[in-house]
Amino acid sequence: MDGSGGGTQQLRLEPQHELRMEVDWGKTVHVQLVEGEAEVFGTSLDLGERLTIGGQKLALFSWQGCTLQLQGEPDLMYTSDETPMGQYASIHDVLDARRQEALKGKAEGPRTFVVGPTDVGKSSLCKILLNYAVRGGWAPTFVDLDIGQGSITVPGCVAATPVEAPIDVEDGVPTDTPLVYYSGTPTPSDNPALYKHLVERLANVLDARAQSDPQVRASGMVLNSMGWVVELGYELLKHAVETLKCNVVLVVGDERLYSQLAADLRRSSPNKQVLKLPRSGGVVVRSRELRAAARKVRVEEYFYGYRKELSPASQTTRFDELQVFRVGSGPRAPSSALPIGATSVSDPLKLSRVTNPQELLYTLLAVSHAPQPELLLSVNVAGFIYVQDVDLAKGTITYLAPCAGALPGQLLLAGAFKAYLD
Repeated sequence: MDGSGGGTQQLRLEPQHELRMEVDWGKTVHVQLVEGEAEVFGTSLDLGERLTIGGQKLALFSWQGCTLQLQGEPDLMYTSDETPMGQYASIHDVLDARRQEALKGKAEGPRTFVVGPTDVGKSSLCKILLNYAVRGGWAPTFVDLDIGQGSITVPGCVAATPVEAPIDVEDGVPTDTPLVYYSGTPTPSDNPALYKHLVERLANVLDARAQSDPQVRASGMVLNSMGWVVELGYELLKHAVETLKCNVVLVVGDERLYSQLAADLRRSSPNKQVLKLPRSGGVVVRSRELRAAARKVRVEEYFYGYRKELSPASQTTRFDELQVFRVGSGPRAPSSALPIGATSVSDPLKLSRVTNPQELLYTLLAVSHAPQPELLLSVNVAGFIYVQDVDLAKGTITYLAPCAGALPGQLLLAGAFKAYLD
């Protein structure tokens, strides 16, 4: 159902201004470029192109001015000349020069880590830098370490994907060949050791890919971080910088974080460049409830598509035909093997077989490429299924899969958060 409603209006956007717009889920607004030039997160709009915006907060920017036609009623809309786009373009120029040098010298291109607290515009900046790089003929790799939201796939994952074409404003980041590792939780604090392990696995594979292709290597990476930047979150941030060999760190909207990172990295890695950027004025702070709702939407989009254009399949199978494991249980060593007075601690990377299917209801299961259980945390996942129903009497589970047919593997990883799909 089209919830756009409202009439049609034309709006003139002056040079180096941006139109900021918020449209809630369940509503749509159509925007068409009538005259001039405009871009959304670095993706150029074609003259006459008509965008459908729903459940989004975005900014349309014009360097030279443009005329837009709008149909529908955004929940919030205003124009502003206070935009960081000039700074973003300057950063792109620096990164582009480093890519050119890397290609000539057969060296590593810029690995740019965008960090900062929640809701400062990190994801938007990543899209802009990726799109500008693509428009310059590069094919950078996008790495998403924000397991709370998920820009590449469902929440609960660290993931990467090559970006070879401008990111579609409606469909988002391309997901044709993603590299995905599943933590099963929307926050690293639930199992920091698992988060670090998966980041290390991801880094190893990305390093191997970069070594095999000079163009990929020179194109570099753009990495999006989580918004947890204090205490243990800060330590995980530094671990990611070192593990993924980031040589450019952009700190958005946090003076303290910038000073702390600049000082720490200057001591440990003096060749890394740390730059400070202001928080975008158009960013909206989301409540805990809104972030949870966004996770649900991301799961729905995985199965049904942004426009509900996909047709997932609901299938039923016997639970004993699947091998479902959960991460993070069991002792590291028996108490008898520990020093007197010491207590046994749980092994955060231990795998345990799930025997009660009821606990999987309304959760996501990652279908692994792993040939045996011992490799579940070392091999990337093939995709996800969603547990819709459990029949204990019959010993069956009913699940939603992206397509009908047999699963690509019988080894699955269970998630720890529930998503109640309609």
